[in-house]
Amino acid sequence: MVMNPLKVAIVGGGPSSFYVASRLLSLVPLKSTQQLRVHVYDRLWSPYGLVRYGVAPDHPEVKNCAHKFDDAATDSRLKFFGNVNIGGPTTSSPSAISVPIESLLAKYTHLVLGSGCAVPVLHPELPPSERCIPALDVVHWYTNHPSKPKTPPIDNAQHVSIIGQGNVSLDIARILLSRPEDLRQHDIPERVLAHLAKSTVKRISIIGRRGPYEVAFTAKELRELLDLPGVVMDPLPSDILQPKEGMKPTRQQSRIVSLLQRGSKEIPKGPSEDFKSWSLEFFRSPIGVVPTRHSTSSNLELSLAHTTLDPNNKAVPTGATSILPIDLIVTSLGHRSEPTTHWYDPGLGHVRNVSGRVVDGGGNVLKNVYTSGWASTGAKGVLATTMMNAYDVAQTLLSDARDPVPETRSVMNEDIKETTLDELPEEVKRGLESSQVITHDTWKRIDDEEVRRGAALGGKERERMDWTEVDRYLQKIRVA
Repeated sequence: MVMNPLKVAIVGGGPSSFYVASRLLSLVPLKSTQQLRVHVYDRLWSPYGLVRYGVAPDHPEVKNCAHKFDDAATDSRLKFFGNVNIGGPTTSSPSAISVPIESLLAKYTHLVLGSGCAVPVLHPELPPSERCIPALDVVHWYTNHPSKPKTPPIDNAQHVSIIGQGNVSLDIARILLSRPEDLRQHDIPERVLAHLAKSTVKRISIIGRRGPYEVAFTAKELRELLDLPGVVMDPLPSDILQPKEGMKPTRQQSRIVSLLQRGSKEIPKGPSEDFKSWSLEFFRSPIGVVPTRHSTSSNLELSLAHTTLDPNNKAVPTGATSILPIDLIVTSLGHRSEPTTHWYDPGLGHVRNVSGRVVDGGGNVLKNVYTSGWASTGAKGVLATTMMNAYDVAQTLLSDARDPVPETRSVMNEDIKETTLDELPEEVKRGLESSQVITHDTWKRIDDEEVRRGAALGGKERERMDWTEVDRYLQKIRVA
């Protein structure tokens, strides 16, 4: 049976999108009679999303999945178009061209929304300010994200409080407490290293409203922070590490508690001022922040409600409170999707869907429109869960192509011919002509140049470029 051509547009160039793309290519081999094209669009000029702009620079092993994505991009049926913003306005990539979602609906048979979760969840009692910033801003600062967040004021802060006890919190604490010379070999920009060298941060408090058995970070992240040279963790009281009566800890919980009982690898042998320190503050929830009202060296006073766990494991206030003098607050409370399409649900914080099939506001399943990764589930899970979710979406798309779901509302162009398989939206064509849109081939030239620049700086993994430098470099090689 000859099947109609499949022309798939994927919005977002992060892990879930490339996992969907690579899975589609593997399930429809080149020798198949099925005609297939997959076009991946990303608002950022570089591919791989969180792999490039979310993974901590001293975790190079986590970024190895980019090799799989590069391999997928060698398939002639897959094209990447970076610096293309699909849908509503965005501040995350000011250099991107704008393409309305309708342009994709008119040119493709299938659409996959895989743009992730790029908006931080804010704490209602901690309004953003120069001294209270989202964790995403800090991560984007040390990964040189195109949104160009402000440099955190760590050159005028001794005590930093991080709200939230997940892996991102520990990443930020580790980067701020590490010696710049230990980070220099990694994928971290020179300007970031220069600012870290001026940091006055000596102490970090990582605050969570529940206890050690409810933390969201992994044992691996905890061990890395415990083993930092020149850094010590405040010992925890033994009673706080005891499980509740009748509780059977999981293997992961047991490993974490065992590490907390062990404490820091380093034990101060000299004056305490020679060491940096950090603490885990359990059963504490922020209820407000004000400029310091006392003659102390701190900039802020963070009010904390003391909490306990109810029978449903929910944190509830005990009525007690305390004040923590600090200089900088970083809120690390998760992320939600950006409302760039009609199908985003603000209540859910991600795209409305049922098993990956996108649903409109009236509850109707949209024919041939799908969502994958964090765009479909919210910001949860790791790369492995993202991969499995993406593989399921790819399988669902192909199954629906062979056996359509009844009673679905069509919004895509199902009249794609073999002669129009490679046709692009007019906005993208113009962006390619002006060299503003970045293809995968162009990205690999940029990638090679970043690696070369890193090697020239003493063997660094790479030295990242921003868009201004990329544009200048591309003009140079075009002239050459």
